[in-house]
Amino acid sequence: MKEISLYIRPEDFSKVVGILRKNNVGGITFFETNGSGRKKHEPVPERVRMYMTGKMVTPEFVKGTKVEVIVPDSSADQIVEDVLNNLGTVHGMIFIKDVSGAYEIGSKLKGESVLTPK
Repeated sequence: MKEISLYIRPEDFSKVVGILRKNNVGGITFFETNGSGRKKHEPVPERVRMYMTGKMVTPEFVKGTKVEVIVPDSSADQIVEDVLNNLGTVHGMIFIKDVSGAYEIGSKLKGESVLTPK
C-alpha cells in the first residue's frame, strides 16, 4: 500500500477529488494549509484589518490544500499520472510513502480490503 500526499492549490481540489474517485479511492483526507515552496509567490493587495491600503505585498506563505489518501500499490502510479496530466503548470507537489499495514477500527478487516468503498 502507498500513502499519497498531494499539496495543491485550493482551486484544484475538485479536480483532484474527481481523479481519486475515478480511481476508486475509498477515503480522502484534506487540510487547509499555509506554506512556502520553490515557486515564487505573486504580489497581492495589502490589507490592514478590512481595508485595502493600495500597496502590493508579496506574501511569505500562501494558502494551499493537502490531500492524503492510502491506496493499493497497483493504483498509485495511475493516480499520480492522472494528477500530473490534469493539473497543468507547476503549482503543487506529490509525495508517496510506503504503508506497511492498515486496520479498520471496530471490525476485523485489515490490509487492502479496508481501502475500497463499501
